[in-house]
Amino acid sequence: LLLLCYTEEAAVIVSGLKNTDVFVGESATFTCELSHPGVKNVQWWLDGSPLHNNFVTEISEQDGIIHTLTLNDVACHDSGTVTFRAGSLISSAKLLVKGISLLE
Repeated sequence: LLLLCYTEEAAVIVSGLKNTDVFVGESATFTCELSHPGVKNVQWWLDGSPLHNNFVTEISEQDGIIHTLTLNDVACHDSGTVTFRAGSLISSAKLLVKGISLLE
């Protein structure tokens, strides 16, 4: 009898985070797709600080494989590195928040 079971190590990142540029006050969305559900210890980070679901930070997942982070009403100080970690898998991307010039 051969039992095939997915382990955390068998999961891979199918589609990683992509660098995102937005203006102050806009929303920034990051998506990471895993090969299969069931990976434990999923966490989002911004410049090394863990993110949690609240009115500014929306964290969701679809079918256990598509993980999405939306940062609402971003400010210049939100610029930095967004990191998605699922078990031993890691994907990172840059968030650049651009100010609006009053000189234009």
